[in-house]
Amino acid sequence: MDETELRHFTPSVLSILVRRGADFAAAEDAVQDALIEALQVWPHGPPTEPKGWLVAVAWRRFLDATRADAARRRRERLADAEHHTASGPGAAAPTIAVDDTLHLYFLCAHPSLTPSSAVALTLRAVGGLTTRQIAQAYLVPESTMAQRISRAKRTVSGVRFDRPGDVATVLRVLYLVFNEGYSGDVDLVAEAIRLTRQLAAAIDHPEVQGLLALMLLHHARRDARFSADGRLIPLVDQDRSRWDTAAITEGVDILQAALTRDRLGEFQAQAAIAALHADEPTAAETDWVQIVEWYDELTRLTDSPIVRLNRAVAVGEADGPRAGLAALTEVDGSVPRHAAVAAYLHERDGDPATAARLYAEAAHHAPNLAEREHLVRQAARLSNPPSR
Repeated sequence: MDETELRHFTPSVLSILVRRGADFAAAEDAVQDALIEALQVWPHGPPTEPKGWLVAVAWRRFLDATRADAARRRRERLADAEHHTASGPGAAAPTIAVDDTLHLYFLCAHPSLTPSSAVALTLRAVGGLTTRQIAQAYLVPESTMAQRISRAKRTVSGVRFDRPGDVATVLRVLYLVFNEGYSGDVDLVAEAIRLTRQLAAAIDHPEVQGLLALMLLHHARRDARFSADGRLIPLVDQDRSRWDTAAITEGVDILQAALTRDRLGEFQAQAAIAALHADEPTAAETDWVQIVEWYDELTRLTDSPIVRLNRAVAVGEADGPRAGLAALTEVDGSVPRHAAVAAYLHERDGDPATAARLYAEAAHHAPNLAEREHLVRQAARLSNPPSR
């Protein structure tokens, strides 16, 4: 494909960048850079979707330019603030600098968007998640999420990105990015923790602290989550000596400081549950009664079906599998991992045949390969018990 043919893509690619929020001049520069890169790269291996390739490269170039410009402006502001500070004791202190990527998170969480649309747009445009991954996080069909993101792009088309969004929306984005990295196929955990640390340093907010504590407590188990051959290891079977005690200590300290503010939010409640799991040397010593109480608080705060699903597991541990199954009847069967929870509770209740069937059903709907293989092994174990 020569340069003339390539330029046929320019209007549509440029239009897409503008709809995503790029101003026209910056979008033009980014598209030109993408065309130049295509002329260099495509002769050695043209992409299967030329337009999609150009959009992806042009958008990356636009983000790079935006970050560079933001960094330049920030350096100028800091230099100016330092000048005023040196000028006398009454001068204003410099604003805490935050990461360029975090700055873009705030810009994409625009006040003209609803919180859910702002989160979806930011995850797609800045977080790097696919529409399918975002749809799974929101428990909606991929086509529904694609329409939501398209509407969000149309809403901000032509809007100046000079009014940053609120902290709650950015926290939701960071939480979903972390979850995708922690349980999905894309490693985004370190980036989410890095940005949340910077946000915690810049903003004195108990929910920011709660989210950072939650991330640290979950990530502390990273080395124990998989076996040497890549098999998923459930929490109850993990070697707790492999947990990162320094990360646990830091997470608990941050959580305790947040809870003393007496402004409980969902991330603090989730972190409290994670801390209770981390507190005990063995799974058998876990304080499930207190965990159920925290899930009750979390249900009050969010009324999330995922929270109700996890609460059913906790009730099953605290009060027995029958009580857990009763709690599970309050959760819609279409909620992800519903069949896996039902299988676990039926197995504990002494019904291996039903558990095996449900484990197999859960494997069919598993969100990633490691979880799917684990559920298949669970179904096989119950379907073919070892002979005595």
